[in-house]
Amino acid sequence: MLRKLHGLPGLVAALLLVVLATSGVVLSVVPALERSAATVPAAGELSVADLAERVVAQYPGTEQIERSLSGEVVVYYNRDGQPGAYLVNPLTGEGIAPYQPSTWLRWVKNLHRSFLMDDVGRMLAGVLAALMVLICLSGTFLLARRLGGWKAMLRPIAGSGSPRIHAELARFAVIGLLLSALTGSYMSAVRFGLLPEAANTEPSFPAQVSGGTPAPVGSLIALRSVDVNELRELVFPYPDDPTDVYSLSTTAGSGFVDQSTGELLQYQPRSDGSQFQHWMIRLHTGEGLWWLGLILGIVALTVPVLSFTGLRIWWQRRSSSIRLDESASIEAADAVILVGSEGNTTWGFAKDLQNKLNQAGKKVHCAPMNDLAEHYPKASVLFVLTSTYSDGDAPSSANQFMTRLERFQAGDRLEFAVLGFGDQQFPKFCQYALDVNAALGSKGLQQMHPVTRIDRGSALQFREWGEIISEHMGIALALTHNPAPVVTSEFELVERVDYGVAVNAPTSILRFKPVQSDRNLWQRLCFRNRQHLPDFEAGDLFGVAPPGDQVARFYSLASSSSDGQLEICVRKQTNGLCSGYLHSLKPGDRINGFVQHNPGFRPAGGTTPIILVGAGAGIGPLAGFIRKNTERNPMYLYWGGRNPQSDFLYQPELGRYLDDQRLTGLNTAFSRTAESAYVQDAIVADEASLRQLIEVGAQILVCGGRDMAAGVKQVFDSILEPLCMDVDKLRAEGRYLEDVY
Repeated sequence: MLRKLHGLPGLVAALLLVVLATSGVVLSVVPALERSAATVPAAGELSVADLAERVVAQYPGTEQIERSLSGEVVVYYNRDGQPGAYLVNPLTGEGIAPYQPSTWLRWVKNLHRSFLMDDVGRMLAGVLAALMVLICLSGTFLLARRLGGWKAMLRPIAGSGSPRIHAELARFAVIGLLLSALTGSYMSAVRFGLLPEAANTEPSFPAQVSGGTPAPVGSLIALRSVDVNELRELVFPYPDDPTDVYSLSTTAGSGFVDQSTGELLQYQPRSDGSQFQHWMIRLHTGEGLWWLGLILGIVALTVPVLSFTGLRIWWQRRSSSIRLDESASIEAADAVILVGSEGNTTWGFAKDLQNKLNQAGKKVHCAPMNDLAEHYPKASVLFVLTSTYSDGDAPSSANQFMTRLERFQAGDRLEFAVLGFGDQQFPKFCQYALDVNAALGSKGLQQMHPVTRIDRGSALQFREWGEIISEHMGIALALTHNPAPVVTSEFELVERVDYGVAVNAPTSILRFKPVQSDRNLWQRLCFRNRQHLPDFEAGDLFGVAPPGDQVARFYSLASSSSDGQLEICVRKQTNGLCSGYLHSLKPGDRINGFVQHNPGFRPAGGTTPIILVGAGAGIGPLAGFIRKNTERNPMYLYWGGRNPQSDFLYQPELGRYLDDQRLTGLNTAFSRTAESAYVQDAIVADEASLRQLIEVGAQILVCGGRDMAAGVKQVFDSILEPLCMDVDKLRAEGRYLEDVY
């Protein structure tokens, strides 16, 4: 529901919101330009009487003086029956330039206020402002859910492409956009009578005036007591009429001034309601608050990008949705697949399972979890495939499942199996799948197989689960689904550095460059003949499928695309099909592979201390992080190997990084030496300093095998205990990241 509240208004109003925003950007600059050109006296330096006296000396026949909130002073006068208007310097009264309101700016204002359609357009602009309030609020709640709560709103945002750009910009701009939308909505509501307009505070014309001889304007005491910076408007009395008065308007109120005695008559201060309306206008336009106007203008620049990325996200979700044309009816199905998905990825796995069950002769009904029927009359098996959204919540297609489950009538012969999809680096890995499994069990359904959790869409884990289900059902299910079809590129091995061969534990650093493809016409015209790498960062994954196998294996990248090469660190595994294939490569050999982004494993930016922990080939992405630390922010590496003589991976590079201070500290441990130690031991030995780093906000990144990662977690839990913290708490804050295998 929340996603619809955010997405539908954006889809409907995207183009018009872009028009409002871009016109607002233009108008936001005006207060700053006016302020930069205006002469603003210091407080107490100049009174309204002084200003009027100097203006009258320069412009006899002055009828009116206006001062904008930005400090511009305009005098309106009549000379020989011809009206005129001039911008003046308030300190001297001298003219600066003829005053002529910009026709172009007037057009932009009308475009912003009414889309050039008078009251109908004003009403439309007001509706759009209200929709923007809804978009901002719903988007903020969605972002908080995505990041794990309000306390995590400043946490680094995982993801890439349009979703990440959209989230980052929204977080940056939401306060400014909400301020503009709220003030715009208020102004529109007042104009059309939806909210009461502030009571009229204009004073009535005085019943009695002195009627004496007019005194020089510079001597009038009421005008001498008002600072020029408080002036909004001074209207002069009609010439040769001693009964007329000066009309004075200031930021605090309005009144009249006797032109003979200088007495302030019928003064009326502005009401609270009037002051509130005044500030609503200032907060929306930036008048008198030029710095706020510039901020709001910068914020408004994000609207076209937010609109584009939002539409792109919607289109990607729409285009990636899975058609279920072969789904059997509820009444006819003997197998049911229910899917809980946030971004449609899980549907791909469900579709593959459905196809394989159909091939085995099953009639399969496949539907969102929200469409759970009250009864499946012929079904003997129920599969639930679900992801987990945010902090253990249901994804959008499953947010009504638990309610529907209360009315569900399960037959005696109905078995179920739950398959969860998620990322194990998060504390509540596949939590919603676990909750669904428990809920189905409480309904009395027989469990076919304990709940299985798939990490980051692993095709291998999906295939292994399928083998278990196949054996249980007595049918052939060869689940070979890859989460998404990928386009591979051809790469050539240009360099390899081998370690550990002497101790029969070979580990190699492999460096590839893309193979030059034939240039198209556009590339020829643009003289583009350089080799091209896909965009990636250290910590992303390189997918390779060995010959004769369709399932890709993933290796953490030790380089980024700016390095001009693709670098991985690979240990040869016993009977390892893909690692053996990669280790057999010689310089000049070519392979096909693809890059998969892994934004959840990135060091935080800025001056945050970074603690890198790894073992064996897990040093690959960590070395890449250090290589990119050109700003020399605090970065510490704890790494474990076998023997420093045979497999001290990246030893020369790490030495250079220490020398140029990209690496602040290096702590190693080797298990096959007389002083046998593991990386956990190196961490324990440095316990005190690590605890201090964590106290000041340090982030920990761990890369390597699961057993090593489990041991490292245990050690850090011990280190954190005096701080009343643990690793799970750091994970929730985005300060403990793992890339384990």
